[in-house]
Amino acid sequence: MLKGRHYAGIAAVAFLAALAGVGLGRHFMPQPPQVNELHHLMHEELNLDPAQEQRIHALELHYNARRAALEHEMRQDNALLAAAIRAEHGYGPKVSAAIDRSHHAMGELQKETLRHVFAMRNELRPDQAKRFEDAITSALTAPER
Repeated sequence: MLKGRHYAGIAAVAFLAALAGVGLGRHFMPQPPQVNELHHLMHEELNLDPAQEQRIHALELHYNARRAALEHEMRQDNALLAAAIRAEHGYGPKVSAAIDRSHHAMGELQKETLRHVFAMRNELRPDQAKRFEDAITSALTAPER
């Protein structure tokens, strides 16, 4: 009977660790809901010329690869956080270090995203850049949906 309770306790801690990881990811991960709107603006409304399309496509390929790598790193960081929670059963030094590590990856993704946004902006004409910047600032200041 004690063995069953022990396994149930482990399962409960693992479940709570998974919830904590998801919660932290949702809270700290920059996921603007307007991404599709910005993509639509870029490719459907700004009337890019073929050379701009080609250069922006290359930028998007690079960004997508970098973003995937950073998202993979964040998933690994969540696994480390889960292991730290399992090991410490509270907010201890391992949990704190795992949180700091995950914040670093999230920050790098945010920086990479902004580098990508500015690189795309550099490919636009002034009239296009104005509309693009308006959309970006609107996306960053829009209330949550």
